[in-house]
Amino acid sequence: MKLQQLLSFTRKAVDEYQMIDEGDHIAVGISGGKDSLTLLYALHGLKRFYPKKFRLSAITVDLGYEKADFSQIERLCKELEVPYRIVKTDIAKILFDERKETNPCSLCAKMRKGALNEAVKEMGCNKVAYAHHKDDIVETMLLSLIFEGRFHSFSPKTYLDRMDLTVIRPMMFVDEADVIGFMHKYDLPVVKSRCPVDGYTKRQYAKELVKDLNTRHKGTKERMFTAILNGNITGWPKRVPHIR
Repeated sequence: MKLQQLLSFTRKAVDEYQMIDEGDHIAVGISGGKDSLTLLYALHGLKRFYPKKFRLSAITVDLGYEKADFSQIERLCKELEVPYRIVKTDIAKILFDERKETNPCSLCAKMRKGALNEAVKEMGCNKVAYAHHKDDIVETMLLSLIFEGRFHSFSPKTYLDRMDLTVIRPMMFVDEADVIGFMHKYDLPVVKSRCPVDGYTKRQYAKELVKDLNTRHKGTKERMFTAILNGNITGWPKRVPHIR
C-alpha cells in the first residue's frame, strides 16, 4: 500500500465519523508496532492538506521490558517534526514479577491506557488516536459474540467524559494486510514486542478464525465488517458517507 492509498482510507474514516475538528491537538499512541507507526504516517500526511487544522504529538508508554529501544521511533518523529514523549512505567514488573499474572492482557491494556491517557492530558491534547484497523474491528466483534454473547465492537469515536478526552480510530477502513505492505514499503522502525505472552491470546485465536473463515468463504471478513457498520451498535456515532 502506498501513502496516497493510506491517506485516502484515513480521510474516509475521519470524514464519515467526524473524527477531527478545527484546532484539535491529537496524540498518536505509539506502541512501536506496525499499526501505530502506520497511523503516525497517516495523520502526519493528512495534517498537510486537511481543511480543519490540527496539531499532532506522539506518545509511547514504555511498559518496562528490558532491551526495549525506541530510539529509531524518536528519530522518525524528529524527521516528521512531531513532538514525541516516552512515558516510563513498571507495568511489566507489576504484571509478571509481583502479581505473576498468567492471563495479563486485560489488566495490561487497562494500565497501559490509563498511563497513556494521563500523559495525553498532560501534553494538552484533547484527542488520542488508536491504531485499530479493519481486522481489529472484525476480530473484536467475533470475540464479543463468542465470549460475551453480544454483537459489539469498539467505536470509531468515543468520548471519555471522566478524562474529557476523545478516542478516535482513523485506520478503521485499512486492512491489516495493507498495513503489513506499508510497513515493508516504507521500512518502518518497528520495535519487537517483548511481552512473554505475545501471540498466545484470545485475539490471536480470533485472528486465525477470521482468516480460516475468509479462506473457506471468500469475502467473509468484508461482509462481517459491513454488518458492523450497518449494525446500529450502541455507542457508535452516526455515519455520514462522504462523497468527493
